[in-house]
Amino acid sequence: MEDLKLIVASNIINLRKEAGMTQAELASKLSYSDKSVSKWERAEALPDVYVLKSMAEIFGVTVDHIISSHDSWIPPVKKNILSDMDAKTITEICMMGIGFMALLIFVILWILGNFAWITFVYAMPVALTTLLVLHSIWQEGRFNYIIIGALVFSVFSAVYFSFYVFAGQNFWQLFLVVFPGELIVYLSSRFGKREKKASETSEKPHK
Repeated sequence: MEDLKLIVASNIINLRKEAGMTQAELASKLSYSDKSVSKWERAEALPDVYVLKSMAEIFGVTVDHIISSHDSWIPPVKKNILSDMDAKTITEICMMGIGFMALLIFVILWILGNFAWITFVYAMPVALTTLLVLHSIWQEGRFNYIIIGALVFSVFSAVYFSFYVFAGQNFWQLFLVVFPGELIVYLSSRFGKREKKASETSEKPHK
């Protein structure tokens, strides 16, 4: 059974790379999570017969080709692979670190006689930018449009409160630009999904 796992893992890796797919793209075509694909490629689990059949259709090979040995299996480099728990923990530590720094700056300024609550406003774009980078690395950009939307709003908020606090100006009109900005982000995310669906349709083997 272990030998079969290694053989299937090797074949999935080779076929996926030859097709120019990422784990997430293959998972989407199979209606599975990229975590499942990752487990198959690390020889930690075997896909069931239905998945093997679907995979064979996607790659234009037979099921027998996927379960037969063609070369030696080279395990993926695990030093770059973080578990979901590790990635989540690192993300939480980064967010808490940014929050701690904002709180520390706020307390220091408060002690010095300046109640600078705007520190937390400035911390939001920094936190969301960090979250966006980490999410893009470990989640391959899924649902990034939500983070980007929040980032756009936080930037406009930071600009608005900067004018309000330091110049005494209430430029509420800035928020009139937020809605079309958020709409552009949302429509851009839908455009990417449409392109992906079109690509999947064109690549589907004809029977």
